[in-house]
Amino acid sequence: MKKQIPNLITVLNLLCGCLAILFVVSGDLVISSFLVIAGMFFDFFDGLVARLLHVQSKLGVQLDSLADMVSFGVVPGLMMFQLLNKSLMPQELRTGFEATETLKGFEPGMSFIPFIGMLIIIASAYRLAKFNIDTRQSDNFIGLPTPANTLLIISLPLIFQYQYSPFLEQVIFNHWFLIALTIVSSLLLNAEIKLFSLKFKSWDFNANQVRYIFLALSIAAIIAIKFIAIPFIIIIYIVVSLLRKS
Repeated sequence: MKKQIPNLITVLNLLCGCLAILFVVSGDLVISSFLVIAGMFFDFFDGLVARLLHVQSKLGVQLDSLADMVSFGVVPGLMMFQLLNKSLMPQELRTGFEATETLKGFEPGMSFIPFIGMLIIIASAYRLAKFNIDTRQSDNFIGLPTPANTLLIISLPLIFQYQYSPFLEQVIFNHWFLIALTIVSSLLLNAEIKLFSLKFKSWDFNANQVRYIFLALSIAAIIAIKFIAIPFIIIIYIVVSLLRKS
């Protein structure tokens, strides 16, 4: 029974991802974002619990990867589809992110632009498959982790919903900005850049000093300036990792 505890935690991440997909499809990107954040919580602890209980398994590795693909691959890709779709609407026809519309497939006359968001799904799948066989990523990440990339994407509807301003609306619903973000994030997922891992193998402070400090500062920033801090946190994460490497 003990060896199934980490798998149960991973399954909770998967459940959050499945529920998030339902809300994205219905148009409620805010609830979907909070479900993804819950999934990140479970994803953070499943590996740690497995190591603490000494019950790591090949099944757990594969299950974790599949759960991550749903929560941190499919969800952000569909979310970007919805954002790009809304960006093409006249401003007076845009609503918030409540569950008022259903994601539609390709229709005659529909722009191809929203489908660019699917690049995130493809890049995430490649990133996760590569992670499973890359022995260099036991202590560090090569490329932006899928949860970090997802956090960047889901910050957009959260910023719009809770920190609205006309300027931010113009940025968030600018389809050129969203296309650029999709391409850059897809490239970062598979870039050959070494980033420090936020996975804890123990609670020891000395062994996890950078992780503790980074998480503490990130939480403080979110408390201070809320969701708008998230894009800056991701940028700082990349910069700090590059500086540590050099």
